Amino acid sequence: MDSNSKLESISYKPLNTMQVTTGKAKGRRLKAVPGDTTRPITDKAKQALFNILQDDVADTVWLDLFAGTGAVGIEALSRGAKQVTFIDRARIAANIIAENLRATQLEASGRVLNTDAFVYLAGTVTTRYNFIYVAPPQYHSLWSGALLKIDQQPNWLAENGEVIVQIDPREFDTLALDNLELTEQRKYGRTLLCFYGRK
Repeated sequence: MDSNSKLESISYKPLNTMQVTTGKAKGRRLKAVPGDTTRPITDKAKQALFNILQDDVADTVWLDLFAGTGAVGIEALSRGAKQVTFIDRARIAANIIAENLRATQLEASGRVLNTDAFVYLAGTVTTRYNFIYVAPPQYHSLWSGALLKIDQQPNWLAENGEVIVQIDPREFDTLALDNLELTEQRKYGRTLLCFYGRK
């Protein structure tokens, strides 16, 4: 399923004021997923993330796991990423991502898959991603499970690629990894960004 598929349209008031902070879609507001099943990134933390990445974003290919609103992948596209694959098993989240891609006029470079992240990662490697962003619902150890899946199939990651995990600082744990290693951590309030690269 891609972003042009017939995803059902939903209409409601956004729950917050998320917006694209920089690039060709700067200032465009994004719809939020209702309820507390997603982990939206704050504009402050998102800005900080892309300040770290800076020029490394242009012409890259991203995998946005547990994508929720698609805010991170859409920001990457706005800043020049070549393509982003958005994964979310919640139908309503897939709908919202597709709507946000259309609202930002970035749908040509976004692919929305309404599927389970673990099923996707267990499948055949079809794309090597420069960045894999992992931001699942809090306190269910989903981030570590996803990271371990990527560690088992490291070819999901391009040679110099990075996995970026967004969690609450209280969730962090040191994992026994064979192919990946923690290279950096940045904390912004209740958001911890963990960067993993190939060993």
